[in-house]
Amino acid sequence: MSSIFQFKQFAVDQTDCPMKINTDGVLLAATTADIPAAHILDIGTGTGVIALMLAQRFENAILEAVEIDALAADRAKQNFLNSPFSERMYAQHVSFEDLHPVSKYDLIISNPPFYTDSLHNPDNRKKTARHADLPFFERLFDFAGRHLMEEGLLRLILPPELAGQLQDIATTQELIAEHVIAVQSYKDSPVFRKMITWRKGGKKDLMTEELLIIYECKGVYSDRYKELLRPYFLAF
Repeated sequence: MSSIFQFKQFAVDQTDCPMKINTDGVLLAATTADIPAAHILDIGTGTGVIALMLAQRFENAILEAVEIDALAADRAKQNFLNSPFSERMYAQHVSFEDLHPVSKYDLIISNPPFYTDSLHNPDNRKKTARHADLPFFERLFDFAGRHLMEEGLLRLILPPELAGQLQDIATTQELIAEHVIAVQSYKDSPVFRKMITWRKGGKKDLMTEELLIIYECKGVYSDRYKELLRPYFLAF
C-alpha cells in the first residue's frame, strides 16, 4: 500500500510517521472558521496534514509546525517543501515547550495526544504520539495563553470526557470556549470527539455548539462531511 495520500492541491507522504492521516486531523483543519489568520502554529504536526490544509485555506498565512518525533518532523518538512505553499511553511523538530516564538499567533491548533488513562502502546513512538496527561494540557494552555494574540484562537480535538476536564485549565489562561463541534459517526451513535475553539480574552456565556455527523449510513458519507472535505479530498 502506498504511503502517499494525495489531496487535490498537495500530497502527504506518511512514511516513518507513527500517526497516519486520520479523521480527527482532517476534520479539525476543515472546520476551522474563516478568520483573519496571518500566523498559525500547528503543535504535534505529525505528517503535516493539518498545516497543509490550513495553508491551502488561508492563502496569505504563515504556517509554523512543531513535532517531537524526529522522523515525523523530517517527513513534515519534506511534505511542506513538496507543496505549493512551501515558501510560507516551516517545520521544526522541537517540543512546543522549547519553542521561542518571535511573534504571537492568531491561531494555535493541535490534534494532541489524549489517551490519558488507557493502556500505553508498547511502541514508544506511537505511545508518545497518542498518550498525554493533564499536566501536558496545563503546559499547552499556558503556552497558548502566553503566545496567542489578544482575541487569538486555540483549537483542539478531544474525546468528550477529556474536553470537560480542561475548561478550568483554559479559564486560568483567560481562554474562553467560544464554539464546540460535537462529532458522531452516525445519527444514533454517541459523540466520540469534540472540536473546541477557545478565544483569548473572549466573552463568557457566548459559546455556540453544533453537531457533525460523518455517515448517513454505513459506507455513505453525510452531505456536511463531504462539503467540508470537498476542497481537499479527491473523492469528493
